[in-house]
Amino acid sequence: MIESAEPHRCAWCGTDPLYVAYHDQEWGVPEFDSRALWEKLVLDGFQAGLAWITILRKREAFRAAFDRFDPEKVARYGEADISRLLADPGIVRSRAKIDAAVRGAQVYLDMRDKGRDFSAFCWDFVDGRPIQNRLMSMADIPARTDLSEKFSKALKAEGFNFCGPVIVYAWMQACGMVNDHLVPCFRHEAVRAMADT
Repeated sequence: MIESAEPHRCAWCGTDPLYVAYHDQEWGVPEFDSRALWEKLVLDGFQAGLAWITILRKREAFRAAFDRFDPEKVARYGEADISRLLADPGIVRSRAKIDAAVRGAQVYLDMRDKGRDFSAFCWDFVDGRPIQNRLMSMADIPARTDLSEKFSKALKAEGFNFCGPVIVYAWMQACGMVNDHLVPCFRHEAVRAMADT
């Protein structure tokens, strides 16, 4: 019997090459850069009601449309920019989600201007280190947790939108605040080891 050369992966990424690359290279890797964390939060907000692969396929178009997610630029977006974005077929054209991205940039900058680092704010919820789960099957992966509920409330209190507990948990998984690669997945141990470096 010939063994498959393909490593065992979390089943959610399927076989789409873009999704597989995202699973293998990005998902679960601890992200400590404040701007990158904010970009991922915005994109997870745009995912609401959609599949993540939809956003992943549009990510480069989002980056182009939103000035590479430069919060200084996005925070100053006015009606002309909103109209431009609503007419852009490369992104998800939701007025509420676009408004939330602009508002989020303003909140991000306000926090920074008050000496509050967004990355430190986020990572404080997990005491500065990724939570290491040991999940065996897709059925074991929660959609939300008590911690994501608490985190969601804190983000909303700051002024962020489209950051409910389900979105926040997906974002925490993506940014490596929690390691939810299944134990049989070849990335589980690799991602776990990143917490020790």
